[in-house]
Amino acid sequence: MGKVVHFEITADDLARARKFYELFGWEISDAGMPGADYWLAHTGPDGEMGTSGAIMPRTYNSQPAILWIGVDDIDSMIERVKSGGGSIAGEKQTVPDVGITIYAKDTEGNTFGMIQPFPRG
Repeated sequence: MGKVVHFEITADDLARARKFYELFGWEISDAGMPGADYWLAHTGPDGEMGTSGAIMPRTYNSQPAILWIGVDDIDSMIERVKSGGGSIAGEKQTVPDVGITIYAKDTEGNTFGMIQPFPRG
């Protein structure tokens, strides 16, 4: 079965997008690719759960995919998203046996999802 191994978030303002995604505790750094504005985004420390990706200029696609971000407290993250310049798109939904979800938009207008998983037991 396939799994996500990398993602790319397109942005009109890379500095603004970087600051926004740092709200989630991501470590974002310049990829060091000469002539390219490409920022690596590490969503979890080495050895911990997380998929790495990048933030790049909106050159090729405006919204190629919807990224889902796991959060511990969805209500506090909703407030952090709003205070960080993002917005909420819709209402919270409960997915039985999975968790509580909501769609949001980042500072670049990209839609993403947040999920607070239910405890496994």
